[in-house]
Amino acid sequence: MKGKWLWIVIALATAAQGATLDSGTQFPPELKPLPQEAEAAYLSAEVLARYQYKGMPLDDALSEKIFDRYLKSLDPEKLFFVQADIDRLSGYRTTLGDAILKEDLSVPFAIFNLYEKRAAERFAYARTLLKKGFDFHKVESYQIAREKAPWPQTDAQMRELWRKRVKNDWLRLKLAGKDDKSIVQILDERYDNFLKRIDRVKSADAFQIYMNAYTMAIDPHTNYLGPRQAEDFDISMKLSLVGIGAVLTQLDDYVTIRELVPGGPARLSGQLNVGDRIVGVAQGKGGVMTDLLGWRLDDAVALIRGAPDSVVVLDVLPANAGPDGKHKLVSLVRKTIDLEEEAAKASVHSIVDGNTTRRIGVISLPSFYEDFAAREKGVKDYKSAARDVARLLDGLEKKKVDGVLIDLRNDGGGSLAEAIDLTGLFIGKGPVVQQRNASGEISVDSDTHAGVAWDGPLAVLINRGSASASEIFAAAIQDYGRGLIIGEPSFGKGTVQSVIDLDRIAKNSKPQFGELRITVAQFFRINGGTTQLRGVKPDILFPAVSDTASFGESSYDNAFPWTQIKAANYSPVGDLKTVLPVLSALHAARVKKDKDFQYLEQDIAEIKLQRKKNLVSLNETERRKERDAQEARLRARESQRDADKGTHKDPAGKKPALRKDSALRDDGLQVDERNLATELATEKVQKSAKDVFLDEAVHILSDEAGMLKSGVRLAVRAKPGSASAPD
Repeated sequence: MKGKWLWIVIALATAAQGATLDSGTQFPPELKPLPQEAEAAYLSAEVLARYQYKGMPLDDALSEKIFDRYLKSLDPEKLFFVQADIDRLSGYRTTLGDAILKEDLSVPFAIFNLYEKRAAERFAYARTLLKKGFDFHKVESYQIAREKAPWPQTDAQMRELWRKRVKNDWLRLKLAGKDDKSIVQILDERYDNFLKRIDRVKSADAFQIYMNAYTMAIDPHTNYLGPRQAEDFDISMKLSLVGIGAVLTQLDDYVTIRELVPGGPARLSGQLNVGDRIVGVAQGKGGVMTDLLGWRLDDAVALIRGAPDSVVVLDVLPANAGPDGKHKLVSLVRKTIDLEEEAAKASVHSIVDGNTTRRIGVISLPSFYEDFAAREKGVKDYKSAARDVARLLDGLEKKKVDGVLIDLRNDGGGSLAEAIDLTGLFIGKGPVVQQRNASGEISVDSDTHAGVAWDGPLAVLINRGSASASEIFAAAIQDYGRGLIIGEPSFGKGTVQSVIDLDRIAKNSKPQFGELRITVAQFFRINGGTTQLRGVKPDILFPAVSDTASFGESSYDNAFPWTQIKAANYSPVGDLKTVLPVLSALHAARVKKDKDFQYLEQDIAEIKLQRKKNLVSLNETERRKERDAQEARLRARESQRDADKGTHKDPAGKKPALRKDSALRDDGLQVDERNLATELATEKVQKSAKDVFLDEAVHILSDEAGMLKSGVRLAVRAKPGSASAPD
C-alpha cells in the first residue's frame, strides 16, 4: 500500500510542478522495473549478507543510508529536486530496503521517474531563458559546486538558480568570442541534447544507480555492475575485445569514428576514416540494417561488437559528406582487438648532469590488468601487467639505463595477484601484503619467484589517483627500502574486493543479473599499517593537485578507519633514509630554478583559491578583468619561454598572441560541441606538452643513480635469512 501511495504523491507533485511550465514541455516515458532486476536485487542482498566484509543487515538504518545516497546519486548538485520533493519522499527513508527484500522496486523507480521529470522541467525552463537574454552589467555571482548547499526551498528559488546557471553558460561563450545568435544556438542544442539523453535512459540505468546506492551505503567500494557494465569491466582487465577496432563517440546524434586502432579490421580495410559517421549496422551480409541515428553510444557499440570472425556491415556517412550525402556500405570481419594504448609502456629519458648523461627508464602502468579467464584456463601468454613490465624491464636493461621509474599516477588498481607479482620483480621472494578477513583472520601474501628483474635504482611516482593495487605495490617498495616514493599522497583505499557473478550463482544461461564487486577483506602493509584513509605518503612530496575533500578515500562519509596489525616477518633490502635529505635538498634547489614547476605551483594555488571561493562573477566587466589578468600571465610565461629559447621575435610594443594550445583558455564548449578535428589536435598537443612532475621525478632518480655511482652508500643489503621489521 505504501508503494501505491507514493505513486499518487509523486503524480500530484509532478502535476503541481508542471503546471508552472509551458504546456509544450515533453516528459520522458515512465520507467518500470524488469522482473529480472527485482530478482537480481534480492540475490544481491543474500550474497552481501553472507560474504560482505561489514555484513550490514538490510534494516531501517541501512535503508535510510540508501535513501540519502540514492538522492545524492540522482541530484548531487541540488539542481533538480526542491525541498518539497525531499519532504514528500522522506516518508520512505526506511522502506528502500523493503523494495529489495520484497522484490518490489516500484518505490525506487517512482523516485527515479520523478527525478527524470524534474530534470526535463529544468532543461525545458533553461531553453525558455535563451529567448530573453541577460543583463551582464548586474553585479551577482553563481555558486560553482553545490553538493554541500541546501535544497532550493521553492520553485522560485530553483528558477533563480537555473537563471544564474544559464547566464554563466552564456557568459562563458560570450567571453570566448561568440556572438548572441551563435550562443543561443549552441545552448539551445546543448539543453535539447540533455533532454534527449533523459529520453534515452533505460530501466537498467535506473536499476544500476539504485543498486549502487544500496551497495555503496555499506562501504564505498562495494559495487553492482549490470550485464553491460560487467562486460566493460572484463574488457578493462584483459585489455581486449572482439570488434572492428574503432573508438567511437557521439556527435550531433551520430555515432562517429574518433580513432582507428592500428591493426584492427576498420583501419586495415582502408574504407573508414576518423570523422566518418556510422548510421546503420547489419549482422552479416544480407542482414537487416538497423538505423543508429539518435541511438545511445553504448547501444550502438553493443551492436557493432560480436563474435570472432563474424561479419558486420556498416552503413557509413563519410566525414566530408553533408547530412544528405552519399552513403557507403562497409563489410568487416570482427577480430580480437588488443587495447595496447591501455597497456604498460616504456620510454627512456636522458638527463645531463655536468659532463655526465644518465638514462632513466620510465614505465607507465595505467592499471594492474590481468585476463582472469585466460589464466584459469592455463593459457600460456595471458595478458598480465606484471609480465608486460618484466618484458619492458628486460628491454630497458639492454639499453643500459641507470635507473627505473614506475609511473602509477591515476592507476586505480586492478588485480591483487598482479600487484604481488610486480613487487616480486624488484624484491624477489618475500611478503608483499597482509589481508584480514571478516572473521579477523590474517594471511600474508608473498611473492614466491626467486631473483629480481631489476636491482638498480628505483622510484615510484604516485598521485591521488593511485589506488588499491598501486598502493600495495608502492607501500611494499617503501617498506622494503627498495625505492623512492615520489608525488602526492595516494587515494587511501585499503580494502580488497572480490567479483561475484550473479548469473553463475543463479545458473542463468544468458547474462541478465550482472555482477557484484564486494569488499571481502582489508589489506595491510607488511609493516603492519594500512593504506586505508591515509594512503601512501611519498618520501619526496610534490604539490597536491587534487581536492582531498571531494576525491580520495577521506571524501567518503562511510570509509573504514585507519588501523594497524602486527608487522609481517620480512627483511628490508635497503635503507634510503640516509640519503633522502640530500635528494630532497637537490630537488628543492632545482624546482626553485625550474620556471615550469613554479608556473604549475602557481596554477595549483589559483585552482585551490577558486575552489575555496566557490563563486564565479556573472558581471561581464569583472569576468573580462579576470580573463585579461589570466591571459596576461600566460603571455608573460610564453614570452619568457621564447626568450629562454632565443625565439622571442614579437615586434616591440606588440602583445604576443596566446597560443591556441593554451590549457587554461576556456572556450565555453562541452566536449561533444567541439569540432572533432580540433579536439583531436588539442589532445595531441596536450599529450606532447611537458610533464613537469614526471620530469622532476626522473631528475630525482638520476640524482640517486649519480650518488650511487659516485660511491655514496644508498642501500644496506640485509643478510640472507635475517628477519626484521621497521617501526
